Amino acid sequence: MPKLKIGTRGSPLALYQAHETRRRLMAAHGLAETDIEIIVITTTGDRVRDRPLSEIGGKGLFTKEIEEALFAGDIQLAVHSMKDMPARLPDGLVMAALLPREDPRDAFLSPVAKSIADLAQGATVGSSSVRRGAQLKRLRPDLNVIPFRGNVETRLRKLEDGVAQATFLACAGLNRLGLADKITSIIPMEMMLPAVAQGCIGIETRDDDAATRDILAPLNHAVTATAVTCERAFLAALDGSCRTPLAGHAFLENDRVKFRGHALTLDGVHCFETAREGAASDAEAMGREAGEEVKAKGGSLIAF
Repeated sequence: MPKLKIGTRGSPLALYQAHETRRRLMAAHGLAETDIEIIVITTTGDRVRDRPLSEIGGKGLFTKEIEEALFAGDIQLAVHSMKDMPARLPDGLVMAALLPREDPRDAFLSPVAKSIADLAQGATVGSSSVRRGAQLKRLRPDLNVIPFRGNVETRLRKLEDGVAQATFLACAGLNRLGLADKITSIIPMEMMLPAVAQGCIGIETRDDDAATRDILAPLNHAVTATAVTCERAFLAALDGSCRTPLAGHAFLENDRVKFRGHALTLDGVHCFETAREGAASDAEAMGREAGEEVKAKGGSLIAF
């Protein structure tokens, strides 16, 4: 078999995800490490770090250059954090496999407070996520939210330097990097619903590359794929981008999908919620209908 080339961003978390994908491919097909090359691709989102993503083009800034390499044939597959993926993939590309989901919840990190409730009046919280910012303002409108971009290590360093009194990161990324001890507390989903597909690693390839799709097939985790299908259908129905405070989470229980989703105004004052339950085979339709319901409820108040 020709050498497989995996495209990835260069952050420690992205590299962990690429190496995990390589490990699973080796185990599934009896390959050697030298059969699979990991190629680091710098994206626009990695280069521009001084402005919020919502100001410079959104989630696609972390995928554009990697997807161009797929189209050019420079790589056969790309590994992504699914929560960073735009609502719709470019024509000609498919998400061929989803790895088993990690903890989808958000983590609260602070050197001065045990929880959101314990933060002092008017405390400064760093977050690059409009979702977390809106959810936080809904819980604590007195808090000052400032932009906090960078990879996991950069954000932890900013926290240590006193740039903010608290921040949020995904539990999944901290667990994967062996940094779970940095978590001050885990935020219940009832308080802060996660981003769509948070905790999920997706593997993208060309739709017409049947050989690579066949190679990736054994890696696909069906339960995760069903949940992500529901959540991303919700995102697509809302035309969601990183300018829109959206949250959605689905899980399977006895072959039934349970979904909760909401959209907020940027200031957190308004929250438009929905919930669904149905057969796993209806996951995509459920997500789409849930998104259409929230869009109708929110109307012009939701920022698109």
